[in-house]
Amino acid sequence: MADPARDAAAELDLRSLRHEYAAAGLAEDDLAPDPVAMFRRWFAEVEDAVHEPNAMVVATVSPEGRPSSRMVLLKGLDERGFVFFTNTHSRKGTELAANPHCALLFPWHPLERQVRVDGVAEPLSREAVADYFAVRPRGSQLGAWASRQSRPVAGRDELAAAYDEVERRFADVPDGELPVPGEWGGYLVRPEAVEFWQGRPGRMHDRLVYTRTGDAWTTQRLAP
Repeated sequence: MADPARDAAAELDLRSLRHEYAAAGLAEDDLAPDPVAMFRRWFAEVEDAVHEPNAMVVATVSPEGRPSSRMVLLKGLDERGFVFFTNTHSRKGTELAANPHCALLFPWHPLERQVRVDGVAEPLSREAVADYFAVRPRGSQLGAWASRQSRPVAGRDELAAAYDEVERRFADVPDGELPVPGEWGGYLVRPEAVEFWQGRPGRMHDRLVYTRTGDAWTTQRLAP
């Protein structure tokens, strides 16, 4: 009897698809005093080596315990944590409203690195949202008005019509002065744990994790 899983694996040859990581290592002495400083250090090294280095996976969980994930762009970083913007009525927005615990992942494959963040998301102030919205490209601003993110549409024509409508609606509004849609907002993810992962030969990867303890950070190494 045919085994569909085995046949599919043979067709794609996924079982032998692998890469030996040997570009660098990560030792305890390499760590910065806190994870934000360490993230800045690594980001400076990947900024010119990775397409959209600020692209990150945001994982959330529904009230029923069903996880979901998607790519968004990191748009702010300070000592408090990581900032991104989105439609707050989207799936991730509604899930964060019910359960603010989330995870972030930065997949920096060309340097054989990844950064994983466990944290709690809190909504940004409307002032902070407006400040960022004002510097977005006009097309992205109009798209935020036109798209009811994550909700069903009849087809691309419906989206195009919605975009054309808001383009006409705001035709006389100068660049930088479009108002912020009511359901568009942003989040600050305050990290509780941040893992820095560096690929190593033989799958003996370096995994060093910062964990928040009160106002301080402790670090430890995890087995790969």
